Amino acid sequence: CLSNTHNNMTGAIKVLITGAAGQIAYNLSNMVANGNLFGKDQQVELHLLDIPAAATALEGVVMELQDCAFNVLSKIVATSDLKEAFDDIDVALLVGAMPRKQGMERKDLLAANVKIFKDQGMALDKYAKKTAKILVIGNPANTNCLIMSKYAPSIPKENFSALTRLDHNRATYQVANKVGVTNCCVKNCIIWGNHSNTQFPDIAHASVTKDGKAIPAKQAINDDKWIVDTFIPCIQKRGAAVIAARKLSSAASAAKAIVDQMHDWWFGTKDGEWVSMGVYSNGQYGAPADIMFSFPVTTKNGTYKIVEGLKMEAEDKKYFDITAKELAEERESALEICK
Repeated sequence: CLSNTHNNMTGAIKVLITGAAGQIAYNLSNMVANGNLFGKDQQVELHLLDIPAAATALEGVVMELQDCAFNVLSKIVATSDLKEAFDDIDVALLVGAMPRKQGMERKDLLAANVKIFKDQGMALDKYAKKTAKILVIGNPANTNCLIMSKYAPSIPKENFSALTRLDHNRATYQVANKVGVTNCCVKNCIIWGNHSNTQFPDIAHASVTKDGKAIPAKQAINDDKWIVDTFIPCIQKRGAAVIAARKLSSAASAAKAIVDQMHDWWFGTKDGEWVSMGVYSNGQYGAPADIMFSFPVTTKNGTYKIVEGLKMEAEDKKYFDITAKELAEERESALEICK
């Protein structure tokens, strides 16, 4: 029993989840409250934010969280007020965003979301801890993350990240499945660029452990045509494939990826392994500066470091440049909207 911690609330990590009445957050809030993110002996205080129209549904989410009788969930704050939501938080998991509706252009989606993340960025700047770690999930995640960081200038750029771990996990599974090994036998896939269908899933530096021996993933697959014709498009379009099948977007897999990305950022990656995170670009690998770009990173003591010195073939650079160009264009459109 963690009664002492519970009674005086010391040591509880304050975690904000936005879009809290939605289906990703429904999965995510349970995972965080169950200790999947910070461990079974670490108290958490959940701040759940959603729009006033979702208040009744949010009440239902709160009731279910209460009914789970989680050991590490010390408090729930359910609100539609930005000050209450962002107050003194340690971690922000920003799921809530305007979803793309039929007939909506990407620029319309961008316009709606720029306003949301501008307002939330200002609230973050004003009310959250300056050490808070911010993970943006709501799409277009990379650009929403960039805009938010610009409106929270008192929080370091290095404290912001966009979710590309879902794509990374998808890539890991496809390689494992193709080679006939379990997921834990595949490491160091990379997602470069945007969390969109231009992203570049790269396995040139990945390895597979088969029959007790680590070999390059490309060698284990031994089928370049499959990589180009099947693997890359599969990862780029997997979100759309889930929507086509479920008539709903990815929820459980997205929540799991959010926990994975924040867990590794908080606690560190294993030696010799990297993960993919959308982080602030200073022009590494020729990516544009001042965008949130997915890179391979290692993490230690709560900070990430972009993996340096990886070689890229000319064909692969073409994929890289396409996603880089899209992100630079998104940034320009978003900044124009902000004016």
